[in-house]
Amino acid sequence: MNSLDLPGRPEETRVVVAMSGGVDSSVVAGLLKREGYDVVGVTLQLYDHGAAVHRAGSCCAGQDIDDARRVSETLGIPHYVLDYEQRFKETVIDPFAESYVAGETPIPCVSCNQTVKFADLLETAKELGADALATGHYIRSRANGSHRALYRPVDADRDQSYFLFATTQAQIDFLRFPLGHLSKPQVRAEAEAMGLVVAAKQDSQDICFVPQGKYSDIIAKLKPTAATPGDIVHIDGRVMGRHEGILRYTIGQRRGIGIASGEPLYVVHLDAERARVIVGPREALETRKIFLRGLNWLGDNDLTALPPEGLELFAKVRSTRPPRPAVLHHGGGASWVELADGESGIAPGQACVLYSDDGDEARVFGGGFIERSERGAEAEAMLSRLASQPVRQSA
Repeated sequence: MNSLDLPGRPEETRVVVAMSGGVDSSVVAGLLKREGYDVVGVTLQLYDHGAAVHRAGSCCAGQDIDDARRVSETLGIPHYVLDYEQRFKETVIDPFAESYVAGETPIPCVSCNQTVKFADLLETAKELGADALATGHYIRSRANGSHRALYRPVDADRDQSYFLFATTQAQIDFLRFPLGHLSKPQVRAEAEAMGLVVAAKQDSQDICFVPQGKYSDIIAKLKPTAATPGDIVHIDGRVMGRHEGILRYTIGQRRGIGIASGEPLYVVHLDAERARVIVGPREALETRKIFLRGLNWLGDNDLTALPPEGLELFAKVRSTRPPRPAVLHHGGGASWVELADGESGIAPGQACVLYSDDGDEARVFGGGFIERSERGAEAEAMLSRLASQPVRQSA
């Protein structure tokens, strides 16, 4: 076995490295090349790079492709650029826009990993004769019986397991994550030692195809009819104002709602069917029960073998928060999670990622997308009454 847990010597092992043009994936290529592996760099052009060639914080566009090419030249490895723009639009950008229009808060990075990176690119890697596909994600994987399992990385501040919950078992077995045992400062130090031009390059920020994080701009461009004006309604039924489209709001939002009130108000629900933004006090956001769709289970036991009282584990409903105690239930074609301490601001379309515990060695048990959440009895009753009201006709 070599350092990637693959049979054969490194020089007999071909590894395709997904090179985004950033420091992380560049160091992965450098580390594997240094160990003697047969390394092939592949960069995906994912969207129109015209406006993003020199935009700081972008990835997979013009400048980044050039950076990946220069790093490959420095390392002395072959480098290929694949045009995945149409595929990326169909499987990531379009669903992202449709999800926002439906009142959800999607995570396109998960969709990108599910489709373009860990499905399409993985197959391309196999076509190139690779024994593994390596990426610059901060997550660990190691042998677990005849398969591999995912674990949180050493650098908790860079933990990307939240965005990788949908990775299938077959993909995990083929993927390798060489940075899982390193910290970000160590990675930058390695890049500097290797003489890579990206050693001090800024990390990618926000969503790669959304300049300056203005989601509403790109959605309005893709879905010109999506910005339907409607009412801003208090959870108690009072109409408090008007808005220019629910795509400009997200669950848990407090600032920029566009109404004046003597009490702090938050967006507690987005009623896409009636084009209504429902606002209310913070307590109306409190959630203890989350229903999931598309659950990807990576535990050792089958979901049907869960105990009747559910499985105690830890759940993470936001990428920036630590895993919290929870219980997973599965039955009757549904999957749901009960949060021991409750959470606020949970929005449909976001992810609920499941872990064995909340420690540094926590195993990733998978997760799912949030279909809906169940709030306290009073808030649920008020939302139910609002849902039964007839749609108000615009003047």
